[in-house]
Amino acid sequence: MVYVPQILGRMKTAVIIPTYNESSSIRNLIDRTQSQGLDIIVVDDGSTDDTSRIASQTNATVLRNPHNLGKGASLIKGFEHALAKGYDAVITMDGDGQHLPEDIQAFLAVAQSQKAGIIIGNRMTMVENMPRIRIMTNTFMSWIISIISRQNIPDSQCGFRFIKKEVLQRIKLRTKNFEMESEMLIEAGRAGFAIISVPIKTVYNNERSHIHPVRDTIRFVKYLFERTKKIKPLRKRS
Repeated sequence: MVYVPQILGRMKTAVIIPTYNESSSIRNLIDRTQSQGLDIIVVDDGSTDDTSRIASQTNATVLRNPHNLGKGASLIKGFEHALAKGYDAVITMDGDGQHLPEDIQAFLAVAQSQKAGIIIGNRMTMVENMPRIRIMTNTFMSWIISIISRQNIPDSQCGFRFIKKEVLQRIKLRTKNFEMESEMLIEAGRAGFAIISVPIKTVYNNERSHIHPVRDTIRFVKYLFERTKKIKPLRKRS
């Protein structure tokens, strides 16, 4: 049986934005996100530009890594801060402006109407502007992750997510780079949490992605190999 946390009224939710050298987009992203009425936690992953300074000029909480540690490490730092501050859930967004803050309301609406541990954005219904290499790697990785987690996850590489505190409290995240987002889904699925998807729009500009499809796919396969060596049968729930 899938474990589903109870939803009691409006959850105290924070938006976590991991960033690395996003000085050109971070202020606009924060302003638009704040208009959605949620607290914001920016985690600057050792940027060498003005990202941290610009973010600090807003009402967002700004955490900073001493040097570049990886997106996974930044998210974990944001999760730990949110749990310490008593948030019931977090929403994660990329700092490059690819995700639309206006779509946050879709996540909140689904969270109120359906019981799930994780709600993940699904970009695969509109892939016209998505680079072909991203489509290929995302399709491959989503297929594998869906099998392991025993849930249908069409866009496992989307960083736009709603995550309940129960998930963050129960699972252990060990990886520090982009593969951590895959690790989260696998561990949450194996722990029995429901994972559902919500369609989102994505903006693809000419920005340089921090994701390297080949390198990060290799990291994912390496993590998967190490994970399967330690894997235990799924626990049955009554």
